[in-house]
Amino acid sequence: MTWDWQYSGEILPDLLSGLRYTVIATLVGYVIALILGLVWTLLRRTPYTVVNQTVRWVTEFIRSTPLIPQLYFVFFVLPSFGITLSPLTAGIITLGIHYSTYTAEVYRAGIADVPKGQWEACTAINLPKSRVWLDVILPQAIRRVIPTLGNYLIAMFKDSPMLLAINVAELLFSAYQVGSRTLQFLEPITMVGLLFVVVSVISSILVRRLERRYVTT
Repeated sequence: MTWDWQYSGEILPDLLSGLRYTVIATLVGYVIALILGLVWTLLRRTPYTVVNQTVRWVTEFIRSTPLIPQLYFVFFVLPSFGITLSPLTAGIITLGIHYSTYTAEVYRAGIADVPKGQWEACTAINLPKSRVWLDVILPQAIRRVIPTLGNYLIAMFKDSPMLLAINVAELLFSAYQVGSRTLQFLEPITMVGLLFVVVSVISSILVRRLERRYVTT
């Protein structure tokens, strides 16, 4: 079996179209994960036992179950309750919720790593709670966990092929469609692997630059 360069050039636009959906799903899902993860973390710190324990069990359940059953639930089960989502929307929401349980733990570790003296200083000057969190605690906590948060962005990108399970036209889905039409799978599947490597490497470089810029040593 030999590599067909002409065929590779012909299918590249289809694969790049699939890559576009992969990147969209990853980036939007990541934003959801960052925001929702912070919400989970703050709710875990509330003095209300019912709230923090409920959040704890919900996030543990989501983190302990595989991504594909969650995709099936959101896309195939929710319509039974009157909630119908497009494949891409269902994939984005599921990725965001799934990874929010991981970013929540990252935030929690970052907050715990803020020196106790920072909290005491805020109390001493009677700083309002909103300013304590927004101006003092969260900026320090997030800077400390940028590398880990960046790693989860890359991990989410590499998990995006699972969206194939609900027919999202992402990168692997596009390769499968092309291969099914031509019965040539060597080129599309290999090119998918190479595209994942290229994007992952670029993402890693950007994360390292953010780390050098914002993370204090």
